[in-house]
Amino acid sequence: MSDVPALLINTVALKAGTRIMEIYASDFAVEAKSDASPVTEADAAAERIILEELAKLSPSTPVVAEEAVSGGLMPQTAERFYLVDPLDGTREFVSRNGEFTVNIALIENGVPVMGVVYAPALGEIFWGDASHGAFKASVENGKIGPQVALKVRRAPTKIVAIGSRSHGSAETDAWLARYEVANFVAAGSSLKFCRVAEGAADIYPRMGRTMEWDTAAGDAILRAAGGLVTTLDGMPLQYGKRDRQDAIDFANPYFVAYGDLGLKKD
Repeated sequence: MSDVPALLINTVALKAGTRIMEIYASDFAVEAKSDASPVTEADAAAERIILEELAKLSPSTPVVAEEAVSGGLMPQTAERFYLVDPLDGTREFVSRNGEFTVNIALIENGVPVMGVVYAPALGEIFWGDASHGAFKASVENGKIGPQVALKVRRAPTKIVAIGSRSHGSAETDAWLARYEVANFVAAGSSLKFCRVAEGAADIYPRMGRTMEWDTAAGDAILRAAGGLVTTLDGMPLQYGKRDRQDAIDFANPYFVAYGDLGLKKD
């Protein structure tokens, strides 16, 4: 485990979130990346802040950050490295629905052992690590309020499922048919993992493209709260995936985030 605690990483996320909200309040421009996904000034500005702060806190730990990778800058990764998505949910940012987050995670030997997810427009921050558990707090005027411990709930007979607001799929609907679903909640960004971690939802299946920086922080928080993220064959989602013939570096397979592990089915 890193000697940099999640509470200190929280301050990095808060600083990035402050800059994001300044741009959110402005008449910002939207551009398209090579994969047609949107990107704004806020993505780049937040990433600069995070990279500068992590360099001060953990100068020897590599950082894999979304915008840097998009620009062709991909550091060599060791057993320990950070995964950063400076603005997860850019579509939510552009549509101004508030459901975007700052994601910072620490990976050790392929496992997300610490994560911070900050939703600046909603005034919510979530964090967790393998040693201390998972927590959430409100944020007002840049200050974190009293923390509340998070724990996944025991799933009821009719579950609450949560899924992507911007990337739904027929495959996801078909996969969920194996359960009795009382309610399906649409949400943006890594908040979906956090809602499962706090017991507001039971399961989050994702049958679509994601990258490791999209999932690592939320995954760490969910694991710290007692849940798990697995591939469709039931294996824990791994990080630091590189040099594969069948996929680009850091791309995830389809996965399912479980609160109650009793929901896992063969």
